[in-house]
Amino acid sequence: MKKIFSLLLATCLTSPFFAGDHTRYVNPFIGTQTDDTGALSGSTFPGACFPLGMVQLSPDTEPYVTWDPCSGYDYDRDRIYGFSHTHLSGTGCTDLFDVMLMPSDEECTLESLAKGDFSQTFTHDEEHALPGYYQVRLNPSGIDAAFSATPHAGIHRYSFPKKGTHTIIVDLDHSTYRGEDAYYTGKRSYQIIAAQLRIVDDHTIEGFRYITGWAPLRRVYFHAEFSRPFNHYLLADGNRSVGDASLINGRYLRAALSFEGNDGDIVEVKVALSAVDEAGARANFDAECRSWDFDAYVKAADEAWEQHLSRIDVEGTDDQKTIFYTGLYHTLIQPNIMSDVDGRYVGPDQQTRIMPQGRQYYSTFSLWDTFRAAHPLYNLLEPELTSDFVYSMILHQQAYGYLPIWTLWGQENYCMIGNHAIPVLSRAILTGIPRIDVEAAYRAMVESSTTPHKNSPFDLWEKYGYMPGNLQGNSVSITMEQSFDDACVAATAKYLGKESDAARFASRSLFYRNLWDKKLGFFVPKDEERKMIEPFNPLEYDNPAFIEGNAWQYMWFVPHDPEGLIELLGGKKEFLAKLDECFSLESELRDANGNASGFIGQYAHGNEPAHHTAYLFNYAGCPWRTQELVNQVRTTFYNATPCGYAGNDDCGQMSAWYIFSSLGFYPFHAGNGTFTIGTPLFRRAIIHLPHGGDFIITAPRKNDKAIYVRNVKLNGQALNSLTLTEQQIREGGTLHFQMSTSH
Repeated sequence: MKKIFSLLLATCLTSPFFAGDHTRYVNPFIGTQTDDTGALSGSTFPGACFPLGMVQLSPDTEPYVTWDPCSGYDYDRDRIYGFSHTHLSGTGCTDLFDVMLMPSDEECTLESLAKGDFSQTFTHDEEHALPGYYQVRLNPSGIDAAFSATPHAGIHRYSFPKKGTHTIIVDLDHSTYRGEDAYYTGKRSYQIIAAQLRIVDDHTIEGFRYITGWAPLRRVYFHAEFSRPFNHYLLADGNRSVGDASLINGRYLRAALSFEGNDGDIVEVKVALSAVDEAGARANFDAECRSWDFDAYVKAADEAWEQHLSRIDVEGTDDQKTIFYTGLYHTLIQPNIMSDVDGRYVGPDQQTRIMPQGRQYYSTFSLWDTFRAAHPLYNLLEPELTSDFVYSMILHQQAYGYLPIWTLWGQENYCMIGNHAIPVLSRAILTGIPRIDVEAAYRAMVESSTTPHKNSPFDLWEKYGYMPGNLQGNSVSITMEQSFDDACVAATAKYLGKESDAARFASRSLFYRNLWDKKLGFFVPKDEERKMIEPFNPLEYDNPAFIEGNAWQYMWFVPHDPEGLIELLGGKKEFLAKLDECFSLESELRDANGNASGFIGQYAHGNEPAHHTAYLFNYAGCPWRTQELVNQVRTTFYNATPCGYAGNDDCGQMSAWYIFSSLGFYPFHAGNGTFTIGTPLFRRAIIHLPHGGDFIITAPRKNDKAIYVRNVKLNGQALNSLTLTEQQIREGGTLHFQMSTSH
């Protein structure tokens, strides 16, 4: 712990300027390492990015990025293969890694360029990162590489210590590694359909690549300018060169740009991206990259991050602040802006459209994860962002037929189940987020709940009242999650006075009960004749009726109807006994599952289906047990080291759980405007409300063992339930917790 915090302090002292009051607590290395137990890393990256920007400029520690970590950076590696401009933060699947650059002090030949390995070693002692800034020294060359970012561009600064040939490699062939390809003897999961590199003049290059992968088709364009003219260039498509020609087309493109230089020479590069076309990349460059003042870019990025992170002030230890503000930072790396500065964007139907002035089009919606806490966090802290997120989702639905499931680079990849844009829209509507076309949003919710598509065969849903396991994979998981989505549609319909819709979807929201087996005490897969599909073992992870979880974890996913779940289990006494068993039952079978980690019994904090489960004790009259477990999760599965997460951060969901659970409340039902009370970590925290005023949370205590809540007062009046509304928070005031060491 001391070593990592020393690293953070060193980062502050060696960056071009001192960081802000909040950004100085961010440690971008948290989540980049797998811990000693073999649990998944957070799959985060340490590179430079702008809040919600298109560009994430970060080192790749593998020649072709593999599944774990999906971010491209592994803290336990000691070699960097290059610095690419796009990365996913915390995901469990891998893609992107566009337009990789790598400096070298060696002359480049066609043979070495075709091989494509210009990697160098590094040490963490010579590596530093803060929001919007990353720096590392490469060995044996001694080249110092530093980076910053704007919303659409990456800023590079390479310092060459020795006189001679200074080379910068531009690699359009770099990406992920899994599927078959004829050119390589290895495997990779992507296919480059077409690519181009063009020398514009002696300090400018442009290009593009069309690529398939996790996203079905991505178009990536770039425009790059160098601070010094290059003396020589080499363009290659695999082992084919075009000689002195200034343009090359192909699939395996790389370029080597050479500069004759002296000791201590600096070459800076600015690279702007666009998902639309080369004109878009040039326009983004002209809008964001005119200066050659590297420090000014770093300062601008830090100020942008500071603006977002300063929305909450907390009083705690340095480690607590580091975990908290790093988590808040991680929630704001994605979603990503996909529209250019002129408002143009490419929709999921591959058509180019333009956003209204003042609007941004966003993608990278990891909704199966982020609907739970990350989007409620945006809703509370950044309503203007939520407004653009919702608008982007509605545009997606209008172009594609239904709301996004999991969008990447503007494309639908259909990852996971349910349609969890629905709770995002319902919460936004129910809490009055501004600039939302409520009727268009509601229409998108209904159409997305009735138009059959992958993993959502609604004809089966309404015919059988559940998903039959012999007709639909992941049948139990889909039944549970779709019931929740339907509850969100029902609540929105009721709010809007659409009574017939409200009744229809409220009925559908109870379909989960049709899979309950009273004798076994679990939700079980059933065929179309309502017969249980065997074999069934609630501890197994390979049952096709479940996805990324087992029957123990999915039996609690009824956040819209906890009272109904209690009734199914026979009442509060039986419910509490079963819930306690969930948190105590050990099993070796969990070791066979690659998606769950962070175990307390069968509770798996490292994967999202369990994230609300500790708060269920509130609904059965045992809030003290919720408080114990929330504190246990906070202290066990989060820390200020590179292995600081118990599983993939999943575009900020793991972090968002910590943020809310540290403040003392959690969006148990993510689709409405409420929170359930937990136990605060900080003695004092202040949420600076978006439209003025503060919401202050106080929890004075004598020691850290005082985790139990005796009572809660809102503006001096006792909170008569364990529910807090978003509206109450927005009105400002003080939430006061009386804490105790015993319950």
